[in-house]
Amino acid sequence: MRVTQSMLSQNMIRNLSTSYNRLEKLQNQLLTQKKITRPSDDPVVAMLGLSYRTDVNRIEQYQRNIGEVTNWLDTTDAALEEAVQVLQRIRELTVQAANGTYEENQRGFIGKEIEQLKEQLLLIGDTDIAGKYIFNGSKTNVRPNGTFATGDIEIEVFNGIRMKVNTDGQALFEDLFEDTGVLQRLINDLNNPAVPDDQLDDYIGEIQSVIDRFLAERANIGAKQNRVELMEDRLSKQEVFAKDVLSANEDVDVEKVIVELTTQESVHRAALAVGARIIQPTLVDFLN
Repeated sequence: MRVTQSMLSQNMIRNLSTSYNRLEKLQNQLLTQKKITRPSDDPVVAMLGLSYRTDVNRIEQYQRNIGEVTNWLDTTDAALEEAVQVLQRIRELTVQAANGTYEENQRGFIGKEIEQLKEQLLLIGDTDIAGKYIFNGSKTNVRPNGTFATGDIEIEVFNGIRMKVNTDGQALFEDLFEDTGVLQRLINDLNNPAVPDDQLDDYIGEIQSVIDRFLAERANIGAKQNRVELMEDRLSKQEVFAKDVLSANEDVDVEKVIVELTTQESVHRAALAVGARIIQPTLVDFLN
């Protein structure tokens, strides 16, 4: 078969086009540090990338959920700690009032302080996180103001694992604010001169029971916090692994790409030089 000048030119143009495409691919890889810039470059890499990225996104969502759980638990624990301090102060005042050394007006002063402490407990019961009232059951958008709703708030912290993050405010607080509750009865008796001091002793045990109730809930919150820390650590390890897998699938070896690009540039220059010798001078002039 006779090799014509046209055939030589076409072969050269085809080879140069292939070389240019190879250069473009390597330059894009170096610029983006990714193996592909569009799915058609390598459908298998693209498909695996979607799967791996879904895993990373899922883990990151669980981490955000864990952060919200931590916020709920930490805020609840701080509120319960403050409530225990208030209740312990009420107990101290009750012990003082029951020891028989206070006059009638002094007992009244104790009653007024306990009234203020009761109001403080009411404020604690209205604790919120970004407008969500943490002790009002499922009605987190409603301020309880001493009357608490029920219902659990659960957040998914892992695949198929949901954690209750709220505390039953009704069981914890509500009887403290009732007219027949221990605090109001104590205040009434402190303001009633007819009630003997030794009768106030009965309130000490009742208040201690309330304190124990709050302490038990704090212990429950602490156990959840410990569990959340373990889950957070596990998710962090899974995130590192998932991102490593994603990187291995998509990211290029930069040093390797630089070497390949340098080699390809040399090959391309050689192809241009060879082509310049075999095609007509007019075309060589055009290429130069």
